[in-house]
Amino acid sequence: MQDTPVTLLYVADPPAKALLTEVGCWVAVASAEHVLRGRQGGFMQVCHGKAGPLRRVRPGDRVAYYSPTVHFGGKDRLQAFTAIGTVLEGDPYEVDLGDGFRPFRRDVGWDAGTGDAGIAPLLDRLSFTAGRQRWGYALRFGLLRATPGDLEAIGEAMRAVRRVRSRDFCITISRSGNTSGDRHGDDADQQRPGHHPQADTR
Repeated sequence: MQDTPVTLLYVADPPAKALLTEVGCWVAVASAEHVLRGRQGGFMQVCHGKAGPLRRVRPGDRVAYYSPTVHFGGKDRLQAFTAIGTVLEGDPYEVDLGDGFRPFRRDVGWDAGTGDAGIAPLLDRLSFTAGRQRWGYALRFGLLRATPGDLEAIGEAMRAVRRVRSRDFCITISRSGNTSGDRHGDDADQQRPGHHPQADTR
């Protein structure tokens, strides 16, 4: 009896399987006062509360907020990254803020130990601004996909800002001998103009 040759086929994992394990990276846009409310409440909200953009975001994704201004609709230019964190488990959910305003949100675990970092020093390092004269064009939609390198650079800059503030605070205390001097430490974010916890997130 003659043996029948057997052909073995090795099938590579489909690309889609690998994509499921990738961490998404995003940059959202909102005024600093609205971002502060989100940091205090542990959530993100984009595009005037629309659900569609939030459904693109997945648990485990990294997200950073860019704030062009301090106040919503204001002319008090800031142009800084004001929050960075990781999206938590769960789907987008709707909240009732009254007067017919029912925005959708997602829960986020915001990174501690960060400060507001201006975008100007990062323009040549970020994928959505490098080499672009009108770099703000990419941010006009309120939520854009970024790269891991983008989020790494933003996070590094924000952590560096907090380290400088903490160092300056310690120097102020050592020189004055008390805490009545100019503070740049942990409470600085709460005292910065434009940070109003009661502001809504429209």
